[in-house]
Amino acid sequence: MLLALDTSTRVLGIALYDGVRVLSEKVWASGDHHTVELAPAVDEALVQAGIGVKDLLALAVATGPGSFTGLRIGMALAKGIALTRHLPLIGVPTLDILAVAQPVRQLTMAVVLQAGRGRLAVGWYLPGNDAWHFTGKLEVSGVEKLSRRIQQPTLVCGELMEEERRMLARKYKNVILASPAHSVRRPSFLAELAWQRWQSGQVDDPITLSPTYLHLNEPIPG
Repeated sequence: MLLALDTSTRVLGIALYDGVRVLSEKVWASGDHHTVELAPAVDEALVQAGIGVKDLLALAVATGPGSFTGLRIGMALAKGIALTRHLPLIGVPTLDILAVAQPVRQLTMAVVLQAGRGRLAVGWYLPGNDAWHFTGKLEVSGVEKLSRRIQQPTLVCGELMEEERRMLARKYKNVILASPAHSVRRPSFLAELAWQRWQSGQVDDPITLSPTYLHLNEPIPG
């Protein structure tokens, strides 16, 4: 059984996955209550699935980008269980969780997360071999700047507020907005990605694995 944890932003997610079935999945808006909500949610998921920590075989954790506090809490719990139980730990970039959920199309894709203070973390992806591939370009941008940048048909998915969706939708000829349901970071996709990497021997060192933080002291991009 693999336990997946995503605490990258104010929206948290946990999942239990055995390689064949998603036994449990929960996504909820936590605000800034990661510390008090994450561990009890994991306990509840284990109880509902009828298993205990002793039944876990691996841990997966979203590595960001994201907020300092959120990522630190998720990483600490995942590392704590992995080290205590001597279990493999697999880190997965947060934007990949959103990307893998999108049907592959012959377009550029922008995957976004809320970065606070009116900013978005934006990762750019291109299609290839029936999968989305991260270009290595990660930016912090305001929605107006993102809208101006998109000059060709581009799929946009991820965390967007109502006004941000409305502004991007004005560029309907070039911006193809994923629906809100397709823009949820589902921890079951995190679990599947981690399971595949684990089975192929791609595991991380719990001591050295580190998250990708957003620099929240930067000014809001125009």
